[in-house]
Amino acid sequence: QVQLMESGGGLVQPGGSLRLSCEASGTFYNIISMAWYRQSPGKERVLVARATNGDVTNYAAALEGRATISRDNAKNTVYLQMNALKPEDTAVYYCNSIVQTTPFKAPATYWGQGTQVTVSS
Repeated sequence: QVQLMESGGGLVQPGGSLRLSCEASGTFYNIISMAWYRQSPGKERVLVARATNGDVTNYAAALEGRATISRDNAKNTVYLQMNALKPEDTAVYYCNSIVQTTPFKAPATYWGQGTQVTVSS
């Protein structure tokens, strides 16, 4: 089983920065991708940024240029650095990972519990 533990959320003023972290723990053979999603009240959960094996990254248009996703494969950790935050970035941010736990199993998707990010003055 795979567990994802997020940290780094909180209250920040508009224009400020935050760095979210997500550490994967458990037994796994291959972490194919790690990503961040967010969900605002009354809205669907949407992709913020994804980092796949081979250092391929992609970002949602709303955060392009303001966010950087990075992975520390030795620590099984993904980070999301967000700058120039806006009130509309307020949401619960969820860590997501696609993991192959053994060479003989198909990859599966795992989610963290989420961390609240509030951008407000």
